[in-house]
Amino acid sequence: MKPASLLLLALAATSLEAEKPPRTDSFPVPGGSLRIDFLGHGTLMLDYNGWIIHVDPVSAEADYAALPAADLILITHEHGDHLDPAVVARLTRPGTVIVANPASAGKLSGALSLRNGESRTVGSVKIEAVPAYNTSAGRDRFHPKGRDNGYLLTIGGKRVYIAGDTEDTPEMTALKNIDIAFLPMNQPYTMTPEQVAKAARAFKPRLLYPYHYGDTDPARLVALLEGKGVEVRVRSLQ
Repeated sequence: MKPASLLLLALAATSLEAEKPPRTDSFPVPGGSLRIDFLGHGTLMLDYNGWIIHVDPVSAEADYAALPAADLILITHEHGDHLDPAVVARLTRPGTVIVANPASAGKLSGALSLRNGESRTVGSVKIEAVPAYNTSAGRDRFHPKGRDNGYLLTIGGKRVYIAGDTEDTPEMTALKNIDIAFLPMNQPYTMTPEQVAKAARAFKPRLLYPYHYGDTDPARLVALLEGKGVEVRVRSLQ
């Protein structure tokens, strides 16, 4: 192959790499930063000045041997793409706190059960359990009302809402002063882009990340919320 052709291939590869969404975002908070790692599907890792929070860790989404153990583990519900007891055990060390919905807590040694509407403070992080459930006819078999949690975290002065598997419930749309929101988008299990956009217009998070979006095109959500005062960031979760 000619040198010019090799150069073009290299430039094309560099361009494709540059187009990939980042896997980590960082936000300034008092004393340092809040870093969010987008591991895959509904799995996240938050690093608050070195204090590590794992959200719905499952082995299919990350190499946990290469990631730090947890100070706090949050489990939204007991489906296999959100609850992996072996990974939870691997991430647990002395002092780790596990917070889960009641059904998941029953499957994890030492986990704290948090019901819809309850709250708890772990370290300097306030955790509020927000109901997560399906509202469309026939979908409640996926996520029935009263069983699963989303979590509203107050961390470093920021309010971070991680919705779990849910549709646009009244409890979600009533939220106030949300800095960062993670909303799921994969019909029929969670929301359509139209439902996510409707919810975002109602409670107006400053920054919205679609997650758990599977084969749903997040560009549809970006278009729906253009000019609506909500910043949408799409990150790689594949």
